[in-house]
Amino acid sequence: MVFVSSPNSGTLFFNLNPNNTTLHSLKKTLHQHTTIPISLQHLLIPSHNSRNDDSSLLSQLGITRYSTLTLHVPLLGGMAIDAPPPPPPSNSRLDFLNSKLPANYVAGLGRGATGFTTRSDIGPARATPDLPDRPATTIGGAVGRGRGKPEYDDDEDEGDEKGYDENQKFDEFEGNDVGLFANSEYDEEDKEADAIWEAIDKRMDSRRKDPREARLKQEIEKYRASNPKITEQFADLKRKMHTVLAQEWDSIPEIGDYSWRNKKKRFESFVPVPDTLLEKARQEKEHVTALDPKSRAAGGMETPWGQTPVTDLTAVGEGRGTVLSLKLDRLSDSVSGLTVVDPKRYLNDLESMKITSDAEISNIKKARLLLKSEIQTNPKHPLGWIAAARLEELAGKIKAARQLMRRGCEKCPKNEDVWIEACRLARPDEAKAVIAAGVKMIPNSVKLWLQAAKLEHDVVYKSRVLRKGLENIPDSVRLWIAVVELADTEDARLLLHRAVECCPSHVEFWLDLARLETYNNAKKVLNRAKMKLPKEPAIWIAAAKLEEASGNISMVGKIIEKGIRALKREDVVIDREAWMKEAEAAEKGKSVVTCQTIIANTIDIGVEEDDRKRTWVADAEECKRRKSIETARAIYVHALTVFLTKKSIWLKAALLEKSDGTRESLDALLRRAVTYCPQAEVLWLMGAKEKWLAGDVPAARAILQEAYAAIPNSEEIWLAAFKLEFENHEPERARMLLAKVRDSGGTERVWMKSAVVARESGNTAEERRLLDEGMKQFPSFFKLRLMHGQLEERLGHMEQAKEAYESGLKHCPNCIPLWLSIANLEEKMNGMSKARAVLTMGRKKNPQNPELWLASVRAELRHGNKKESDILMAKALQECPNSGILWAASIEMAPSYQHKTKSTDALKKCDQDPQVIAAVAKLFWHDRKVVQARNWLIKAVTLAPDIGDFWALYYKFELKHGSEDDQKDVLKKCIAAEPKHGERWQAISKAVENSHQPTEAILKKVVVALGKEESSAENIRH
Repeated sequence: MVFVSSPNSGTLFFNLNPNNTTLHSLKKTLHQHTTIPISLQHLLIPSHNSRNDDSSLLSQLGITRYSTLTLHVPLLGGMAIDAPPPPPPSNSRLDFLNSKLPANYVAGLGRGATGFTTRSDIGPARATPDLPDRPATTIGGAVGRGRGKPEYDDDEDEGDEKGYDENQKFDEFEGNDVGLFANSEYDEEDKEADAIWEAIDKRMDSRRKDPREARLKQEIEKYRASNPKITEQFADLKRKMHTVLAQEWDSIPEIGDYSWRNKKKRFESFVPVPDTLLEKARQEKEHVTALDPKSRAAGGMETPWGQTPVTDLTAVGEGRGTVLSLKLDRLSDSVSGLTVVDPKRYLNDLESMKITSDAEISNIKKARLLLKSEIQTNPKHPLGWIAAARLEELAGKIKAARQLMRRGCEKCPKNEDVWIEACRLARPDEAKAVIAAGVKMIPNSVKLWLQAAKLEHDVVYKSRVLRKGLENIPDSVRLWIAVVELADTEDARLLLHRAVECCPSHVEFWLDLARLETYNNAKKVLNRAKMKLPKEPAIWIAAAKLEEASGNISMVGKIIEKGIRALKREDVVIDREAWMKEAEAAEKGKSVVTCQTIIANTIDIGVEEDDRKRTWVADAEECKRRKSIETARAIYVHALTVFLTKKSIWLKAALLEKSDGTRESLDALLRRAVTYCPQAEVLWLMGAKEKWLAGDVPAARAILQEAYAAIPNSEEIWLAAFKLEFENHEPERARMLLAKVRDSGGTERVWMKSAVVARESGNTAEERRLLDEGMKQFPSFFKLRLMHGQLEERLGHMEQAKEAYESGLKHCPNCIPLWLSIANLEEKMNGMSKARAVLTMGRKKNPQNPELWLASVRAELRHGNKKESDILMAKALQECPNSGILWAASIEMAPSYQHKTKSTDALKKCDQDPQVIAAVAKLFWHDRKVVQARNWLIKAVTLAPDIGDFWALYYKFELKHGSEDDQKDVLKKCIAAEPKHGERWQAISKAVENSHQPTEAILKKVVVALGKEESSAENIRH
C-alpha cells in the first residue's frame, strides 16, 4: 500500500507492491484516478533524479510499504489543460440533494436567512476547512495560477529561508523564535544550557537583590509615613482605653440614627377610640351570673342553637394547663420505671432533651443500615453488636438497644465486653441477672466479677462476690487488691497470706503483709519474699526500714550492703537515679537512716572519677530544691569523706545547715571544716559570726583567735575581730586591733575603719590625722577623700570642705559621690547656678551616668524649675535609656494622667529593674490596688534584697494595709537580708547617732523619713 498526497490537500492510497511495481505503472494508476496526464505528474521522491526513468521499480527508488509521495502538477501560463469531456447533463433538478455539501457551507446564508444555532452546532457548523500547508495556496489551486504566476515566488522562498511565518502571532515569552525550533527535540544539552542560563539569571538577580529590597523598603516606609493607617493614627488613644472603667463605658451614650430620613417630622394622627369598642371590651371581661331568657326557655341545661358563648381566655388557659399536667402524670418511662417527665424536674428534663435534626436522623439511618449489615454478615463479631446498641441508645431507642445486646449475648456468649455492655443498658433490677448470666458463661473473666461487685451496694455483698470470683480466678491481682481494700486489718492480713501464695510475683502483696505483721513475722515474710523475688530491690529497702523502725540502726547498713551484693549476683543493674528516689521516699517516710545508707552505698555508682565532685554537688542542690534535706545532707556527708580539703563543698554543706539545720549542727560542721581546711577564711568567719549572732561573744572571739593563729596575716580576720569589738561597744579594743593592723601595713580599708572609730568617739583631731595619713599612702582611694570633705563640712568649714572635694576630684575624677557632694555644697554656698555648673562638668567628665542626671533634675525641682527639669529628664532618658532610677524618677515626676503610659514605657525598657518595679508598686498603692501593690513590692525586695529603701517601703505598706503577722514577716525577712544600700537607708544608717543601731531600728527610722518626704511633696503640690 502506497499513499499519494494530491494538490487539493487530499490523500490517495493504492494497494501496490513496491517490489514489483514500476514508477510508470504508478503514474498510470494516478491518471486513471485523477485524470492528470502522465507528462504533468511530478512525484517528489527523495532519491529520484534525472537519471531515474519511469521503468525503475518503486523499491529501487527507496519507496516502501506505507510510504507517502507528494504529487506536484505545474501550471504553465497561456496553456490549457486537456480537460476530460464533461459529464452528460442530469435530467433531474434535485440531484444536488444527494451530493456532498461543500466545505464551510451554511444553509440560507446567501439569502440572509441564518437560523438559530444551538451549543451542539457551534463546533461542526463553524469548523474551518482543511487548508494546505502553504499560505499562498487554496483548495482550488495556487493564487494566480492561469495568469502565468510561477509556482514558488520570492516571498515564499524568503519565508522558507526564515523558517517561520512573518504574519504569525508574536509570542511574548519566546519572541520571534517561537517557531524556529518548534520541531526540534529537547535533549540533555538543551537542558544543561537552560540550567546554566538560569543560574546566571539567579546570580545577576542576587547581585541586585539588596539594593532592590532596600529601595522597596524605603518606598514602603515613605508611603506609610505619608499615608498612615487609621489604627496608627489613633494608637496613642487606644493605649489609654484600658484605663476606662466599666461604669464609664456604661455611661457612654448610644449613638442614634441621625440620618435625614429620620430627621423628618412625621405626622402622627390620634383618633379617639369608638364607644362600641370600649363596650365590647367591657362585655368580654364581665362575668354573667344570671341566665338569659333564651337559656331559661331551654331549661337552663343546654346552650341554645346559634348562641355565642361568652369565653374567658384566662379560664381557658388555666384549663389547658390542668389537662396538660394530667397527661404528663400518666406518661411512664420504659427505661427505669420513672416518669418520662417528672413534674418536679420538668425544666431539667427539657434542658437535657436533645433535638435531633434531619441531617442527624439521616446519618443515624445510614449507620443503622451499615451496622445491621455487619451483624448479619458476621454475627460472631462482638464490637458490631456493641456499636449497634450504642447507636440505638444515641437515637433514644433504649428498648431496641437492649434487644440488640440480648441477641449479642446469645451470639457471642464468651465475650466479656458484650456482657458488660448488656449490664450497662439493662434496668437496675435486671442488671444483676444479666451479669450473673455472663459470669456463668465466662467464670474466668475478671472484668465481669468486678462489674458484679460494683452492682452491690453493701460491703459484705461486695466482698462475697469478689471472694466467689477468687474461687474461680485465684491468681487475679485485681480481685485480690479489691477484696483486701474492703477488709479490715485482721481480715486483710489473712487475705494477704493467701494472696502471696496465689500471686507470689506481686511484690506489693509481700510489702503490705510485712507492714501488717509483727516484727518477727514481718522478717519471715520478707525473707520468703527474697526467695520468691530475688531481683526485687524494694524488699531489701523494706527490710532496712523495718530494722530502723525497730531500733536496730546497726542492721540498716548491713541489709542495704547485702541487698546490693545480692542484686548484683542476680545480674540486676543498679540504677543510681532510681535508688536516689528510693532514698527520698524513705526520707518522706521518716526513715532517715535508711535514706543515708542508700545514698552512701549508691551515690558513686556509674559516676566517673573526674566528675564526682560536680555530679554530687548538683545532686545535692537538686535534692535541696525538692525539699529533700536529709538526702542532700547525706550526699554532702559522703562527698566530704572523699574530698576532705575542698573548701567549696564544706561551704555548701555549711549553707545547707544554716538554712535548714540547727545552730548545733552548723557549729559542728564548721568545726570539722576548719580542721581540714585551716586556711579557709570564710569558714572561720562564718563560725565566728554564727556565735556572735547566737549571743556568745567570747566564743566568737576564741574562734577569731584560732583563725588568726592559723592565718596570721589575714586582714579579713583582723577586720572581723574589729567589727566584733566595735559592734559590741568595745571601742578601745577595736582601736588597738586597728593600730596593730596599721603597723603591720594594712590596706586602705584599715585606715578608713580607723577614721570611723575616731569619728564615733568624737576625736576630730585623731580623725583628721588618720585621714591625712591615709590619703598620703592611698591618694586614689575616694572614700578617704569623701570622709575628709564630710568632716570639714560637719565642722562648718565650707571652704576647706570644698577644697577637700576638689582635691579628691583631681585624684578621682570618675568618683560620682564626690561630684554629688561638691554639687550639694555649692548649692548651699553659692546657689543653684554654681551647682548647675558643677553637675554639668561632672556629666561631661562622666557621660551616660544616671546618678548625675538625676541629681541635676532634682536640683531643678528643688528650685521650682519644672520645665527645665522635664527637659533634663528627657535628655537623660535619651542618653541612659535603660536606667531604672531615671525611669522611676520620670514616673514620679509625670502628672497623674501620664503615670500609666510612663510605667508601660519604663517596663518595656527595663522590666526587671527593682527601681521601676518599686515605682509601679507606688502607683498601685496610690490607686488603692492593695493586692497588686503588695505583689510588686515583694518582687522588688526579691530582686534587690540589699537595698533598704525597698524594705522600708514594703514595711510602711504593711503597716497601713497589712495584718500584724504580715508586718512581723516583713521585719523578719529584712533582718535576715541585712540591707546595706539605698539612698535613704545609707543616709540614716551611716549617721553618727545611728552607728550601732540594729536593722529593725534603722528600718523604722527610714519609714518615718519616707512619711516626711511624702508630706513635704504633698505640700509642694498644693
